[in-house]
Amino acid sequence: MTEITLPQILKAREDRANMQKDFLENYHCTVISFTMNIAGPVKTSPLIERAFRYGLDRILGKIEQSSIFECHIATPPTGCEAIIAADVNAVEFKKFCVGIEEETLLGRLFDIDVIDGQRNKLERANPRGCIVCGAPGRSCSARRVHQVDEIRKVTYGIMHDFFKNHDGDRIKELAVKCLMDEVSTTPKPGLVDRRNNGSHTDMDINTFIKSAVALGPYFKECFIIGAENKEKNHNSFFELLRDAGIKAERTMYNATGGVNTHKGIIYSLGIICGCIGRNWSAELPFAEVGEILKECSLTASCTAEEDFKNTGTSTAGGKAYSEFGIKGARGEASSGFTTVSNVGLPVLKKALGDGLDFNMAGVIALIHLIANVDDTNLYSRGGVEGSKFAAEYALSLTDRYPSPVEAEKMDDLFISRNLSPGGCADLLAITYFLYSIYN
Repeated sequence: MTEITLPQILKAREDRANMQKDFLENYHCTVISFTMNIAGPVKTSPLIERAFRYGLDRILGKIEQSSIFECHIATPPTGCEAIIAADVNAVEFKKFCVGIEEETLLGRLFDIDVIDGQRNKLERANPRGCIVCGAPGRSCSARRVHQVDEIRKVTYGIMHDFFKNHDGDRIKELAVKCLMDEVSTTPKPGLVDRRNNGSHTDMDINTFIKSAVALGPYFKECFIIGAENKEKNHNSFFELLRDAGIKAERTMYNATGGVNTHKGIIYSLGIICGCIGRNWSAELPFAEVGEILKECSLTASCTAEEDFKNTGTSTAGGKAYSEFGIKGARGEASSGFTTVSNVGLPVLKKALGDGLDFNMAGVIALIHLIANVDDTNLYSRGGVEGSKFAAEYALSLTDRYPSPVEAEKMDDLFISRNLSPGGCADLLAITYFLYSIYN
């Protein structure tokens, strides 16, 4: 990071003032000037630039593209800056900008000036308080009450905490969306979708929607657990996720009236969201997918063998492991979700690249997953014979893109045999989730 001098700062201010003057003379319109309030000789960094881009998006999002006459955006060592000439009402836009500055703590770092067409700089009604102690006005700044290091520590803390919460909300949104996309993908063999309830009599698409919405805060919680517990070993980290998952199961049952819609995804996607948080930084919110899945493997593996030893036969997963050695969701997580990275994602991306719509690309990805996964739900419902039938039937369709009619026939056959590949449905949801984050 480059340190700059006072003469450089003053020169940058002069250049901005001259550009504002030019914009006013050329366009006779409102001019908006946006910079960051950053103390000390280092005025820019990846995190500062991210905060600047967030603020700039808020500003530009309020202006019609056709109303912008000229827009200057730069991130030099002297600090991030944007100067916009636009056909907007200066008084109303100043109110909007004050709202941006006050709606979150991050806004305290924004310096947004609005100048009307008559070259009047509009002032806020109430002066801003000290960034460190909240004292009103500029008294702290004028008397230099706080050291630069103290101000910078508070500044970076504001940015870090804001983006941790912001990115957690994004994880929540994407997690809920992937669950909605999964249940909406149609036709799915033996599974609840828009066509029918599959092989299920106790749930329908509305049950899944209620569950998905209710679980949104849980996925954000897992992300926050990861972001705030990076120093813990994998075993301790997993126990924190497990505790959150147990509470999430109760939330699911309350939302569905006692129906198990997402127990498997609570485990699997909870680990993924937690590991995204564990690898998170405010500057680079989402690490490479390979790093995330490696972290998932380390996290799930630390307790998997002990869990397998203690598993009973009261659940489909426990019964499949006890009788057939099928490791199910725990095995997938311990492997770092290799089936998703080796099958689900590549098939989905290829199908989309070949022109299929998102729904049918998802159907194709699911069929490939069924052909490659030992699904504990299939073993539970159909035993070895049913599981073998499902895998072989799916495999017979993987040499081409089956039509919707062929997929509907597969659905009808699975329903007639009471088969439901719920584990593969979870992997499809995870495929959607990872695709959404990195695309």
